Amino acid sequence: MQLATVATTFALVFVGELPDKTAIAGLVLGTRYRWWWAFAGIAAAFLTHVVIAVTAGSLLGLLPERVLQVVVGLVFLAGAVLVWREGNEDEDDEEDEEEAAVTAAEGGAAAIGFWKVAALSYGVIFLAEWGDITQILTANLAARYRDPLSVGLGATLGLWGVGLLSVVGGKALLRVLPMTWIARTAALVMTVLGVVDLVRAARG
Repeated sequence: MQLATVATTFALVFVGELPDKTAIAGLVLGTRYRWWWAFAGIAAAFLTHVVIAVTAGSLLGLLPERVLQVVVGLVFLAGAVLVWREGNEDEDDEEDEEEAAVTAAEGGAAAIGFWKVAALSYGVIFLAEWGDITQILTANLAARYRDPLSVGLGATLGLWGVGLLSVVGGKALLRVLPMTWIARTAALVMTVLGVVDLVRAARG
C-alpha cells in the first residue's frame, strides 16, 4: 500500500464529491433522520461503488502503457469539464430534486427504524452514484496507479468524509465553502492530471 496514492486519491475524490448531487441527498437524509442511521446506508453504498470502480479501473490497467495514458488523460479532462459544469448548477434545484427522490423512496412511511433508514439511504445513494464523476475518477486512478488497494482505501475515505459532512453539517459547510469554488478547484486539479498523462503519452 502506498500512502501517497491513498492521500492523492482521498483529496481528489473528496473535492470531486463535494459539489455532487449525492452530497445534497446526504444532506436531505441527515436532516430527516438520525444522522448515524443515514450515514450507515450512505457509507455502505459508497463502499459498493468503490469496489465496482476499482475493479473496472484494474481491468482498464491491462491496456498497453501508452494507450492507457491517453485514455486516462482524456477521461481526466472530460471529468474536469463535468465537475466544472456540475458545480455551476442551481444548488437549490438539486436539493429539491434529491428531497423529492428521498420522499418517493420512503413511500410515506410514518414510523421508520434503523434498518429502513439505512436501506433507504443505501438505495438513494447507490442509484444516484451510478456513472458519477467520482466513480469514473476512482476507476481512472486505479488504472493510473495500478494499486487498487491504495486507490480503494483513499476513495472510500474521501466519499465517507463527504457523506459524513453532508449528513452532519452540509448547510454550514456550503456557507463557508461556495459550491462553485469547490467545483473549480476539483476541475483544475483534474485538468492538470489529464494534461500530464497526455504529455507522457506523447513523449512515449
